[in-house]
Amino acid sequence: MTPWSGLLRRDHLGSQADRATFRTLHTASLASPPLRGGLTSTAAERSLKFLRALLGAPAVAMTDTSRLLAWDGGRSGHGAHAPRLAEATLGHGRTVVLGRAEMECGDPGCPLREAIIAPLDVEEKVVGTLQVFAPQASAGLVRATNEVARWVSGQLELAELDASRTRLMEAEVRALRAQISPHFIYNSLTAIASFTRTDPDRARELLLDLAEFTRYSFRKHGEYTTLAEELRSIEAYLVIEKARFGDRLSVTVRVAPEVLPVVVPFLCLQPLVENAVRHGIEGKPGRGEITILAQDADRECVVTIEDNGIGEDPERVRQALAGDVALDSVGLANVDERLRTAFGDEYGLVVETAQGAGTRVTVRLPKFQPGVHL
Repeated sequence: MTPWSGLLRRDHLGSQADRATFRTLHTASLASPPLRGGLTSTAAERSLKFLRALLGAPAVAMTDTSRLLAWDGGRSGHGAHAPRLAEATLGHGRTVVLGRAEMECGDPGCPLREAIIAPLDVEEKVVGTLQVFAPQASAGLVRATNEVARWVSGQLELAELDASRTRLMEAEVRALRAQISPHFIYNSLTAIASFTRTDPDRARELLLDLAEFTRYSFRKHGEYTTLAEELRSIEAYLVIEKARFGDRLSVTVRVAPEVLPVVVPFLCLQPLVENAVRHGIEGKPGRGEITILAQDADRECVVTIEDNGIGEDPERVRQALAGDVALDSVGLANVDERLRTAFGDEYGLVVETAQGAGTRVTVRLPKFQPGVHL
């Protein structure tokens, strides 16, 4: 029998070049997460030791446009000069090599005799520098510094994209909040007032439902929530609308317990239900029905919101989803875009409607999506 140790020959781990490549990629992967937070002191401090390992340099530093963010390696006193050393590169955006005279080092025994100052770019704008200090700035070290600086710039670009995406999502949620109908608030308070003398207990319950709905809609934290939280707010909204419509509105809600923890974009379903009431049921004579189903579909959750209201011209809906603000009074395009941004283009809204035939909106949600969490 072949001993187990014989199965662990060194060549099973690849050639020396393969192992060096693996070490390089692994080191870069360790530096990446802090940089994805943007160009900050914390990001610089946490990433520089890995960047120094990549370059094999005695010392490295990182600056923004005005100050030293972090230093890693020996002779940290040179860090005080880092902002001044960055000035030329910040001005023209090119890598420079500085000698001992420019470094203003008064220690004749200092091993850091030359410095390489490489720009860090985000969206074609120099936002900082990567500085490498060594006994000699060899051609190979200059090339390596430039490559690492470009890689760091790429991570900072991704951080800016993440920040831009977050700002966009927050702006879209603010836009949705702004679209919460003042008429709904007015009608809700009118309905509650009508019960204050005839049924005080119900008036109190309706006030609590209105408070729950507004608390959720105007909360400050997080771009995501759970399906359970979203449905709880919808339930409060529909209780108020049922009080206003009376017997004219019937609501059916069926939810599979397995899908309640699914993470969804904040306010991704409430506008669809509001659309069913305002544009489906409100203009319909006779009894209106709204059905909300949330079903377990293996790796997905499928939510359908259906009404038997007056329906809509399919072309008008298509134009609203395409971004025609004049035709999109409840933010359908906003919801569609946020779903696609969070989960991918295959997860946008599917709207089935025709004039006089009601409307059904289907929303597919993955049970798990990388990067989507509370």
